[in-house]
Amino acid sequence: MQAQPDWDSLRLFAAVAREGGIMRAAPVAGTSPAILSRRMRQLEADLGQVLFRRGAAAYALTADGRALAVRVRSMEEAAAAIGPGQVQRVRISAGSWTALDLATRMGTLWRPGAGWVPEFVTCDRMLDIARREVGIGIRNRAPDTPWLAGRRTGYVDHAVYATGPDVSGWIGQDDAAPPLPSALWITANHGDAISTRANSPILAAALAEAGLGRMVLPTFIGASRPGLVRIGDPIPELRNEGWLVCHHEGRHLPPVRRALAVLARYLRSRSA
Repeated sequence: MQAQPDWDSLRLFAAVAREGGIMRAAPVAGTSPAILSRRMRQLEADLGQVLFRRGAAAYALTADGRALAVRVRSMEEAAAAIGPGQVQRVRISAGSWTALDLATRMGTLWRPGAGWVPEFVTCDRMLDIARREVGIGIRNRAPDTPWLAGRRTGYVDHAVYATGPDVSGWIGQDDAAPPLPSALWITANHGDAISTRANSPILAAALAEAGLGRMVLPTFIGASRPGLVRIGDPIPELRNEGWLVCHHEGRHLPPVRRALAVLARYLRSRSA
């Protein structure tokens, strides 16, 4: 009588099937290549089926393997559907300006019935995706750990903005706030001319719109503030990449997958 595989074996199989190889799947699955290889052979023995065509560097699915992958994917989606009030909310972390930009555009980017609901966390520190503090992080650099997946969405430029070129003072960042590259640039280049400070970029923009000083803004935000004008070209040293980052396995959950597609499409168009 054939043994019935447990869910952990099927979870490991799903990782190998998605990654196409033991070496790539091992860090995603949180185990060693040797253990993962042994578990896949045991799964084949339990099922009495050959699930993989093994090559030098890849594991290709056989017909039985493809059929099992479809069933396991259905199981994952069914598990994700349990408690839809929680699972279908996709928690997204981003800096203040990107979070504000996305939130104000959600009326056109998202509709009820889309299969996911955005939940924003505005912060300027790295929330832990590996521990699932958030489902998707919008970052300014590529992920550097094997359990995170990244998708580049273009570039973000920064420039100086004020109510007019005659404004001479600068708006700095409060010392208690996490230091932003734009605030560090202001301190390094115009520290002696800082006339006032704020502990959040959004408050600083309000002060700039009131005429209290110049500030540095992402160009996608500066162009949307009718009370401000750009002074000079974008600052080359403040240009950064845009990345969507999520857990290597979590990216395959249907709500996260749908959210990633929407966010990537908009952020790429914004960069262009």
